[in-house]
Amino acid sequence: MIIRPETAGDAEAIRQITEAAFAGQPYSDQTEARIIDRLRSEDAMTLSLVAEEEGEVIGHIAFSPVTITPFAVGWYGLGPVSVRPDWQGRGTGSALVRRGLDMLRKAGASGCVLAGNPAFYERFGFRNEPALVFPGCAPQYFMALPLSGGLVSGTVTYHPAFGAD
Repeated sequence: MIIRPETAGDAEAIRQITEAAFAGQPYSDQTEARIIDRLRSEDAMTLSLVAEEEGEVIGHIAFSPVTITPFAVGWYGLGPVSVRPDWQGRGTGSALVRRGLDMLRKAGASGCVLAGNPAFYERFGFRNEPALVFPGCAPQYFMALPLSGGLVSGTVTYHPAFGAD
C-alpha cells in the first residue's frame, strides 16, 4: 500500500469511497463526501492523503484547521476518513491516520481533534479532554491529541464546510 497526497485526478475516487464507506452507518448523516468537496473547493484542507493499492485509491483522510476559542493556534480537525468497504479491517484507516499525524507533527502542528469512535482512535493517543468542547457532539466521542506543547482549553469550531447541509 502507498500513502500519498491527493492529486487532482483523485477527487471522484475519494467521493465514491467516502459515500460507500459511510453508507448506512447510523452515526452518519451522509454529508461526508460533500464536506470533502467543500473543503477542497474552499482550499481549506491542510492535508489530504489517499491510500493506494495496485494503482487504485482505497482510502482517504482529510485534515483541516479548527478554531479554538478563546485562542489557540496550530490545531487541526481529523476527518472525514474513509476506506473502501472491501478494504476495511485491513489496517488502511490506521495507516492513513498514522501518516497524517506524523506529517502534522513534522509541520509543527500543536494538536488534532476529532469526533469519532473512541475504540478506534484511542490507539493513536486521542483522549476525551473535558477542557475542549465541541458543541452538539456527545463528549465521549470528541477527542484530542496534543502534538507539540500541551493541551489547550476552549470551544472548538470546524470550518463552515462541516455545517453547510
